[in-house]
Amino acid sequence: MKGLVAVLTDFGLKDGFVGAMKGVILSINPEVQIVDISHEVEPFNILHGALLLKAHFSYFPKGTVFLCVVDPGVGSERLPIVVTAGGYTFVGPYNGLFDLVLRDIKEVPKAYEIEKFTLPRINETFHGRDVFAPVAGWLSKGINPQDVGRRIDYKFKLLWEEPEDRGDIVVGKIVYFDQFGNGITNIPCKRYEEGYFRGEKLRVVSYFLEAERNKPAFVCGSFGLMEIFLPVDNFRERFNVKIGEKVDLKKIQL
Repeated sequence: MKGLVAVLTDFGLKDGFVGAMKGVILSINPEVQIVDISHEVEPFNILHGALLLKAHFSYFPKGTVFLCVVDPGVGSERLPIVVTAGGYTFVGPYNGLFDLVLRDIKEVPKAYEIEKFTLPRINETFHGRDVFAPVAGWLSKGINPQDVGRRIDYKFKLLWEEPEDRGDIVVGKIVYFDQFGNGITNIPCKRYEEGYFRGEKLRVVSYFLEAERNKPAFVCGSFGLMEIFLPVDNFRERFNVKIGEKVDLKKIQL
């Protein structure tokens, strides 16, 4: 059985950790297809990993096994889990990494503590290789998720603040900056008339080059969230913007 495993980590590519994980998976299922989502998640930043997974999971076929490791609590009492929802399977630490994607799927998830199918010898600093990778390999080969261990109740752990709806205005904040310095907000993509940042009224545009040069604007980004950007420039650096800064968007009145 071929199977598909999509991998998301904060490991980077310098130290060979990603390659070791793939080697474990391929040792179990030599025919599996492995796709890298990203290995450049900001180290230990669970929210960053959760946002990337939320943004990209739905473009994979149903049946994909997502192996996700952003795990500052590795070796601690946090559980290693397998979660199924919406036709997908997620393998990784139980620390909120899957919360945003599960909120999007809007289906009661089935979660299992990983107790079997790990490597015989487990290094408590590298569960990606010794716990999560072998389980992902076996899942890609067709084992039932419930075979990995006992069923547990999934509880959301990530500190995610929903925007505030004030009638004609939605109040949110910047939660992440992408590679280009664009400020990703916690406000879902919808139709908005205009936006506000630091007391200044800004345009809402349909694409990046529609905005005026040297003037920030809002756009619906690829994360499915509204983002504020500077055309062909780095909004974060130019304006020294910080995570948590407030943004407002005015709804279009129908």
